Amino acid sequence: MTPRAAAFFDRDGVINVAPPAGEYVRRWSEFQLIPAAVDWIRLLNALDLLVVVVTNQRGVARGLMSAAALEEIHGNMRALLAEHGARVDDVLCCPHEENTCTCRKPRPGLVLDAARRWNIDLERSVMIGDTDVDRALAERCGMRFLRARRGRLEEARG
Repeated sequence: MTPRAAAFFDRDGVINVAPPAGEYVRRWSEFQLIPAAVDWIRLLNALDLLVVVVTNQRGVARGLMSAAALEEIHGNMRALLAEHGARVDDVLCCPHEENTCTCRKPRPGLVLDAARRWNIDLERSVMIGDTDVDRALAERCGMRFLRARRGRLEEARG
């Protein structure tokens, strides 16, 4: 089977409005969809790219939210996007504290897990994020990087 290209999305600040620094989206009622993300995902779906969300969510490790609450947020996010014709194929998250795992971005664990699970060609894939952590993840995985900023995608250069 031929490996597929994928678009990897960060969540907070890309798909939904990022909470203030040091805060977390702890429940579905705090989730605010960024409308442009719907259009981006629909376009990537039409281009037959897999869409995979990779997100750090250490609020779980800090006891600020439960793993079940996080799963509910992600399930509701996928359902809301689907209502708008935007399909997310998978959501992978790191619920761990800093320096305790290999999956916390910018470490490549989440992307490598998705690549194995979905037979993804990382060289043909793209990371869409809003931080330098997302950019570093893209570089470590050999992917292109697009920065999401104020509802727009910008090509990130050196």
